[in-house]
Amino acid sequence: MYKIIFTIFFFFVSILSKAQVSTADRILGDWISEEKDSRIEIYKTGQTYFGKLVWSVDLFEADGTTSRKDVQNRETNLRSRELHNVNLLQGFVYSDGIWDNGKMYDPQSGKTYNCILRLKNDLLEIRSYIGFPLLGRSTYWKRALKEAL
Repeated sequence: MYKIIFTIFFFFVSILSKAQVSTADRILGDWISEEKDSRIEIYKTGQTYFGKLVWSVDLFEADGTTSRKDVQNRETNLRSRELHNVNLLQGFVYSDGIWDNGKMYDPQSGKTYNCILRLKNDLLEIRSYIGFPLLGRSTYWKRALKEAL
């Protein structure tokens, strides 16, 4: 009898833990920026979420093959790195419908902001801020279609 109760208990616990994981992983995949000028791939490492730049209107130099460098970066030793596959989103942890404790890097200004991610219908709200989220700014990304660039 105890074996049956024990088995049923672990069955329900495993179902609940899988539901939590699938909810948190809903942001995985490719997203198009609000301006439609870049594509960001959100991926997961362990329990932490990141987003890397996989395409942008101005990602390459005029020759079309040489990736632009991160020349605006405030850290001089990072100015020579290529922007292609740079993590724009870093260190997000999921809790109660929000991906929090992360940072967002803006390669155009070279600044890094605190950030919160939230799914709102079919859009991903990216709330970046300095100090308090109330004083921040939101932008909304749309999920990329598989065949879209």
